[in-house]
Amino acid sequence: MVRRDKIADYLLNSAHRENGGKAAFFEGLGFRRREWKTLAKALQALAMRTDVATSTESPHGRKYVIVGRIESPSGHAAVVQTIWIVDKGRDVARLVTAYPRKT
Repeated sequence: MVRRDKIADYLLNSAHRENGGKAAFFEGLGFRRREWKTLAKALQALAMRTDVATSTESPHGRKYVIVGRIESPSGHAAVVQTIWIVDKGRDVARLVTAYPRKT
């Protein structure tokens, strides 16, 4: 599950105080806040086709790290690291964050 607020209000919001440059990275690839579903779909596709790199148990649930390439609207590909969690008592993973993967 990828919520609108996680994409539009955080990952693609350069004014968010905890964004850490994520918006600049994703915007540089051609993703836009007003078209947030494009990034949501790219991250969901990554999660569906890529193996989990690591998983750990946390107080909130099981966390998963998935690393892979996403295709951007501008036609470029970039390697990103995504964090997902299946909250305790739930059975669907939700996106926690995504950021450029340093190679």
